[in-house]
Amino acid sequence: MESLITAAARALEAGDPLGALNRVALRNDAPSLALRGIAMAQLGDLAKAKALLRSAVRAFGPREAVARARCVVAEAEIALVSRDLGWPDRTLAAARATLEKHGDLANAAHASHIAARRLLLLGHIDEAERTLAELGALALPPAALVVRELVLAGIAIRRLRTKDARAALARAARAAQQAGIPALTAEVDAASRVLDTPAARLIVRGDERPLLLEGIEDLATSRALVIDTFHHSVRRRGTVVSLGTRPVLFALVRILAQAWPADVSRQALIAGAFHARHFDESHRARLRVEIGRLRSKLKPLADVSATRDGFALAPRKTRNVLVLARPVEEKHAAVLAFLSDGEPWSSSALALALATSARTVQRALDELARSDKVQSFGHGRARRWMTPPVPGFPTGLLLPTPLPKA
Repeated sequence: MESLITAAARALEAGDPLGALNRVALRNDAPSLALRGIAMAQLGDLAKAKALLRSAVRAFGPREAVARARCVVAEAEIALVSRDLGWPDRTLAAARATLEKHGDLANAAHASHIAARRLLLLGHIDEAERTLAELGALALPPAALVVRELVLAGIAIRRLRTKDARAALARAARAAQQAGIPALTAEVDAASRVLDTPAARLIVRGDERPLLLEGIEDLATSRALVIDTFHHSVRRRGTVVSLGTRPVLFALVRILAQAWPADVSRQALIAGAFHARHFDESHRARLRVEIGRLRSKLKPLADVSATRDGFALAPRKTRNVLVLARPVEEKHAAVLAFLSDGEPWSSSALALALATSARTVQRALDELARSDKVQSFGHGRARRWMTPPVPGFPTGLLLPTPLPKA
């Protein structure tokens, strides 16, 4: 009977869940329950997988700490895939410590990879990197190497280090080929496509073109004045002026930058920044005040000069002005970016990932649902939201970090 357990475990390791089920489907002992749970997870029935793994934890005796810890790690992976980001990370940390104590370093490393991937989804890039660094130069099987390299690639992408990302993905592809698991190869291919998908639009003198991540990275060393719509800031190399809390000022500078080197009429600025349909003297007075505030903010980088009809942007120490815009202009772009990975998300998980309130996320989801951009299934706490991949949203970028300082 133990040979059946061993054979099922090897089938799962090779990515053959049906082969594993053929050997343990009719057994209800603790090891079989655990293997059936992992097999069901690989087949996509996550609810059944979670139930089987919890049954296995209860079935294992108190002396079988390693087996129980492995089940906890498997359940944590299911929580990650189902975007249950509120799953207790302390439970996973305790399981990882148990595995390390008993010498099961491969599964302990897998627990670390799960923790790092969760941190990456939450935008905690430094913590994810530290979690991987704790593993050191541990020798890992090819399948585990794939996961490690994918996390490293994700960190590099979010830090706009495209060369490092491509190197990590190349290592992941080699490891996936060695593992011989089609699902891992497909995951690496999907991650690689992020680097070849336009991540932004570059607007120069009224013309625009798509921009890959390498192009965004190059802006860090460009001498051009960059108006960054991802972070609502204006920058040139290492000098950054943040306008994240001043949306009117950022709207004004973006309108001026998109028209540069031409000027923009007062009527166009009032309509674009104040969303006013009819103008009177109070609007013109407000425009003068806001332009004065913008001049003060932009003083290290540019001036805003008055013209006969309106105002024009006058950059300092450069002859080029660029607008870095999102690939798709959408009010709830951040929510769509997370959902476009094709996985089902709960509103609470989205709130964690976006660092905002669940109510704000729910309002955004309701608006997106009314416009048929997302759909939900399930009810109550089991309700999940998802959407087909949205063209133009590189899911690995999600909420990009500021450009690195030169």
